[in-house]
Amino acid sequence: MSSLLVGVDNSSSSRRAVAFAARLASESGASMRIVHVIPWSPYSFSTPAENEHRSASKQMEIAAADQQIMQPALAATEEFTVTPTMTIVHGNPAETLASMAEKLDAAHIIVGRTGDSKFKQVIFGSIPSKLIQIASTPVTVIP
Repeated sequence: MSSLLVGVDNSSSSRRAVAFAARLASESGASMRIVHVIPWSPYSFSTPAENEHRSASKQMEIAAADQQIMQPALAATEEFTVTPTMTIVHGNPAETLASMAEKLDAAHIIVGRTGDSKFKQVIFGSIPSKLIQIASTPVTVIP
């Protein structure tokens, strides 16, 4: 197994996914990339004033995601012999993870089950279920 891509959010299942991937990477010698995708669509409607501030807002979102999501995810790998690479990007989470896995030739995508409400999952679907449907890379969902 050459590389693992782990999609994370701020959920406890996400931290379990990181620990699972870190253990797997340590045992197999695979590299590990932890990725957080901040939901964002280039097709959303924004006013010209909002567009002027979007770049600064994106940088603030990335800094917050690093502190609130990526640092705790990194802490979940400390007991294992793996040093993950960390990436924060904006985009559609499922599409971005699937595309990134393909570009990086990842052997496996690992994600936690999200904490979306049942109503939200019925209306919009969950990121893991969308990822399973569109990814050409094997996907494991951790409860």
